[in-house]
Amino acid sequence: MKKILILKGDGIGPEIIKEAIKVLEIIEKKNNIKFEFHEALIGGQAIDKYNDPLPQETIEKLKIVDAVLLSAIGGPKWENLPQDKKPEKGLLRLRKELNAFANLRPAKVFSCLAEASTLKKEIIDGIDLMIVRELTGGIYFGMPRGKVNDSYVNTASYSEEEIRRIVKCAAQIAMKRKKKLCSVDKANVLEVSQFWREITIDTINKDFPEIELSHMYVDNCAMQLIRNPKQFDTIVTSNLFGDILSDEASMLTGSIGLLASASIGDGSKPALFEPIHGSAPDIAGQNKANPIAMILSTAMMLDYSFNMNKEALIISNAVETILNNGYRTADLGGELKTSEIGDLICQEIERNL
Repeated sequence: MKKILILKGDGIGPEIIKEAIKVLEIIEKKNNIKFEFHEALIGGQAIDKYNDPLPQETIEKLKIVDAVLLSAIGGPKWENLPQDKKPEKGLLRLRKELNAFANLRPAKVFSCLAEASTLKKEIIDGIDLMIVRELTGGIYFGMPRGKVNDSYVNTASYSEEEIRRIVKCAAQIAMKRKKKLCSVDKANVLEVSQFWREITIDTINKDFPEIELSHMYVDNCAMQLIRNPKQFDTIVTSNLFGDILSDEASMLTGSIGLLASASIGDGSKPALFEPIHGSAPDIAGQNKANPIAMILSTAMMLDYSFNMNKEALIISNAVETILNNGYRTADLGGELKTSEIGDLICQEIERNL
């Protein structure tokens, strides 16, 4: 029995997560495995009911599940709330509650969609990279923060332990790929980045001598992702830099609606799986959203949390097959509905299980 916490979220969230559950039900039927779904609120819906973007009821449910599947949160309705009451604050707190210090964001270009990117096909065709972003430290969480005397400040802070654990996580992923790891920092001007580089070098030299380690300043990396993205395999970087670079990398693929993510810790608490796109309130409830990123996030859950590598690969291959066959939602220039794409993927999975 695998227990999964379903966080439907806001906007298009309920529509796309419905398709992910359909996929899991196919896996159940064909594989003699049982998934037990629990539901809770986060983000705007939680604010409306509890006046809290991450209510205690949701936190309590984290203790009884094996993985968390989240769709998307936020929307104009809650934009003017105080900072600590906004939906996004709930997501930051959720990651903290799970001690999910590593955010994994793959960016893979499907050959059949290479023309959908704003870059030339020869630049992006064949891209398959992984960005490992530190998720619970850095400038988003450093203290002091807020108003200090007559100024506002945010503090970029990293301990040796925080750096070592994210570098080790990235290195373990790199070992399963091409054994190439690029650490991105701003060591030419920031002391915290100089420390980041020092600890990264020491960690790789001691524990992963097989890995080819390189370093790149974040501004150059932002340029290189556009100029020559295929030079990268696995990238590891800080919270702020990873936030920016992973969104940039997502657009290499042609649509943010295709990209999944995982937020993982040391294994003592459930991992979190979610698409990297937002809640798209402008199309919410219209059955127009692309569910592929949500479905691929589900594949990552099977892979990383449940060690169901075969099933995860079948899901990923099913997505690629339906795209190769020309099926598209509106964001990719097609006309199919959210549910129609979900059904096609489910049919393909069922054929191959």
